[in-house]
Amino acid sequence: MRAKPPNPKEQAKRAALNALKRARRAAEKSGVELSEWEGEFLTSVAQRVETYGRAFADPEKGARGQALSGNQAIKLKEIAAKAKGDGAADAKGARKPMRRGGGFGRAARREMSRPEDDE
Repeated sequence: MRAKPPNPKEQAKRAALNALKRARRAAEKSGVELSEWEGEFLTSVAQRVETYGRAFADPEKGARGQALSGNQAIKLKEIAAKAKGDGAADAKGARKPMRRGGGFGRAARREMSRPEDDE
């Protein structure tokens, strides 16, 4: 007898709840103080996922089989990074500034250095 295939909605629900619990536990374990808003966010999102299976009502805010919207997932990652003590969380995901490009690189330089034939 074959096992029933897993229900994707249930998997997403379990994954979201586990991620929320991991973030809260990591913050408690590392001694990082979460703001009042972050604590409330984790609690309210967990309640909505348990009750409704997803934490957002508008289907345009997230993928069909996901339990968290895109913005909720980003905020959860930020909280988890803060709890973990990553420097990226302090800099709000700061990246290196873009460099001024060299254009097309060698191909552009080759065209410029080639002698022109005006014959």
